[in-house]
Amino acid sequence: MKRFLQSIGGIIVFFLKMLLYMSLFFIFFYTFSREHWYLARASRTSGVTMLTFVFVGILLLIVYGDYDIGKRKSKPIIYSISLAAVITDIVAWVMLCIMNTNENNNPYFMLEDPDTLIFVMVMQILVIIIFAYLGNYIYFKIYDPEKCCLITANRDNAGNLFRAIEKFKKQYNVVFVDEYTDSRVYKHIDRVDTVFLHEVPVAEREAIVEYCYKNFKNIYYTPEIADIVQINARHSILDDVSLVAAPIKELTLEQRIIKRLTDIVISLVAIIISSPIWLVCAIAIKACDKGPVLYKQNRVTKNGKIFTVLKFRTMKVNDDNHSVTADDNRITPVGKILRKYRIDEIPQFVNILLGDMSVVGPRPEMIENVYNYTTELPEFEYRLRVKAGLTGYAQVEGKYSTSPKDKLMMDLMYIENYSFLKDLKLIMMTAIVLLKKDSTEAFNNHKEIDWKKYKKR
Repeated sequence: MKRFLQSIGGIIVFFLKMLLYMSLFFIFFYTFSREHWYLARASRTSGVTMLTFVFVGILLLIVYGDYDIGKRKSKPIIYSISLAAVITDIVAWVMLCIMNTNENNNPYFMLEDPDTLIFVMVMQILVIIIFAYLGNYIYFKIYDPEKCCLITANRDNAGNLFRAIEKFKKQYNVVFVDEYTDSRVYKHIDRVDTVFLHEVPVAEREAIVEYCYKNFKNIYYTPEIADIVQINARHSILDDVSLVAAPIKELTLEQRIIKRLTDIVISLVAIIISSPIWLVCAIAIKACDKGPVLYKQNRVTKNGKIFTVLKFRTMKVNDDNHSVTADDNRITPVGKILRKYRIDEIPQFVNILLGDMSVVGPRPEMIENVYNYTTELPEFEYRLRVKAGLTGYAQVEGKYSTSPKDKLMMDLMYIENYSFLKDLKLIMMTAIVLLKKDSTEAFNNHKEIDWKKYKKR
């Protein structure tokens, strides 16, 4: 029975996906058609509103993530699809109100039935929650976790990747952990479905990747600078010689102008819209310990330039200046709330307006961190080729406690893949960060991993 279900698993997943999206569509248009009967019939209003709903919905699912059960946990799926659905509902609702502005309905534009919109959103989110948990439950009843092998240059340095894999036990089951010099590596690869490679030297990694490709094994590996350089590589022919061309990626004059204009517009709008939040935060911080509202600290931006970053103060006055750790007693009660929802970073829009930062870019690091990271990872200086940013690839996909090398690779991926559309996507994805509890996870001392149970396999 299980083999039969696995053979049609793709059909089951596709059916659930279509049923979910059709449900969201039906909830919106059935509910509003009770107030606006013409939505249930072929009309210009129904056609335009439906096309708007479908088009915006597809775009936002591309940005925030699809109904990819089996690949992501239920909560991230709920967050991404719910956010996409809410924004889609608002846009389609506004379009409906625009279409209703005519001589036969409303002579002037007005936002009709906001209570109906709220009801639609609540019903859709409930449906998304049910489908997310039900979909993953069905998926993992059909499919067993993939048997995995972790191959590393050094077991002691592979802890972060191992812990990350362990968080997805329903997807991956690590049965072997080998150092790449171990004579049993290829024997173990033959016995698994998926291979994770961690900091294996490029020459040895290529041999293992080729073997995995030949034997139909899934491959994941941590990137190095050589991999980053190849992102924008293209096939080139000189006379009759095939080459891989990897030009240095720099922002063109047009891209720099567009990026700066975007920064100015977004920062001005954000400062105006967030002005009530500034007032509330100022009152709360003053009431907490009567200290200064803003916290100022020197940070590093493009080409190593030092600037003063602005934040709402979340720590006690005149405390030690070092990265936050778990259960850090320097953080004030108000500061915990501000940090949890990233509200403390709102004053950085002033830095963006002044030109020290950009809306999207690598996180502005403390001077001490830049020195320490560059000492350990000389390539860390490459991320200083662009301005520091309020949000970015590392800020969206990573955590506060993400390792320096992993942050570096994310930042370099952003730099090498820069585009205006990529910036817009990252700005929109930042909303997801506010819903992720672990995005502000501080540095912590993890428990030691018992590697012994993998040695005798």
